[in-house]
Amino acid sequence: MIAEITETVPQGLEERPGHGPRIVFFSGGTALREVSRELVRFTHNALHLITPFDSGGSTAELRRHFSMPAVGDVRNRMTALADPERVPTGLVSLFAYRLDAGEPENVLRERLHGLCAGTDRLMLDLPVLVREVCARHFRYFAERMPDDFLLGGACLGNLLLTGGYLRAGNDLFPVLSLFSRLLRVRGQVAPIVTDDLHLAVELEDGVRLVGQHLFTGKGGPCINAPVRRMYLTDARPDDWHEGRWACSGKWRAGECRVVRPEVSEHLLERIRQADLICYPMGSFYSSVIAALLPRGVGRAISEADCPKIFVPNVGRDPEELGMGAQGRIRVLLDVLRADAGEVETHRLLTHVLLDEGQEVPSHRYPGLHVRRAPLLLPHSDGAHDAPHVARVLASLAWMG
Repeated sequence: MIAEITETVPQGLEERPGHGPRIVFFSGGTALREVSRELVRFTHNALHLITPFDSGGSTAELRRHFSMPAVGDVRNRMTALADPERVPTGLVSLFAYRLDAGEPENVLRERLHGLCAGTDRLMLDLPVLVREVCARHFRYFAERMPDDFLLGGACLGNLLLTGGYLRAGNDLFPVLSLFSRLLRVRGQVAPIVTDDLHLAVELEDGVRLVGQHLFTGKGGPCINAPVRRMYLTDARPDDWHEGRWACSGKWRAGECRVVRPEVSEHLLERIRQADLICYPMGSFYSSVIAALLPRGVGRAISEADCPKIFVPNVGRDPEELGMGAQGRIRVLLDVLRADAGEVETHRLLTHVLLDEGQEVPSHRYPGLHVRRAPLLLPHSDGAHDAPHVARVLASLAWMG
């Protein structure tokens, strides 16, 4: 069934976002950033379950040296949800700042020394207590930083989170809780798991790649064949074996086993209690599907009594090579059923939310409804109208 969406956000909800619906997003990256910022008008009860499997850029330096999950996308979503009227002056800027990749390492180490002392120019506007907390976390990082660690391109927010992670004995949640409070995050942001794992894909042409950065088409070559299968592994990314940034694109037999980590019971219960579950726009495999791979996710989704919405991409996503609307839905359901079992479609997916000009899936699934709404900005190349998408999702959450 294809129908238009009528927005029915309850009157006054924008004045009471603390009582807003419990929306769960499975995502990563930046595609949902603007929608997240708009959604806080309607609810401060959203849970953003983020993929921690990035393996490129400065994130690779942290993961190679500390065998840790990626924290960049978690940090990015936390700053998107920070309350600009209550967050301490300068903290968001500090969290987002990147060290110049072109600066000599000795200069960057001097800069880190100033951050550890709380005397760097980026720290001066912070309230005294917040400045001391940040300086302490920079010190936690610096004390454990290997001599051959490269600071060029590093995001300071990632260094703060890494410092807290290492200080807590490789536990990410205490530092996320601390900085969520300092940033006045409106909602909750959490990695779907905290294991040190990577994404691996098998392509239709037989090529296998280990490492998210090798198949996203962002900052590197695009894949030349559609993805046949994706899974989590404890193997190292391909190019990590052959020098710092040399991209081999090769796979070694025997080095890549499938791993299915378990999601914490606390997060699984939050999924079961959701008022709406959203598989949003964004990198289809590395953001959305990746967040659904850990053990327990599909079953928890099937047990949630709420709308389950898929918002497909409109613009080009290099990961979706050769895929149409039907293919995306098939992959989404296959991944969820790998954990939930052969349950009815409506227990995993109830709605596909399309822009007015998007392709309608050719196959009809019992219990699956196609909804249309004007989701894109006028004259844009697939850019979503964030305020409108946020309002539509809030409406669907309240409609149940």
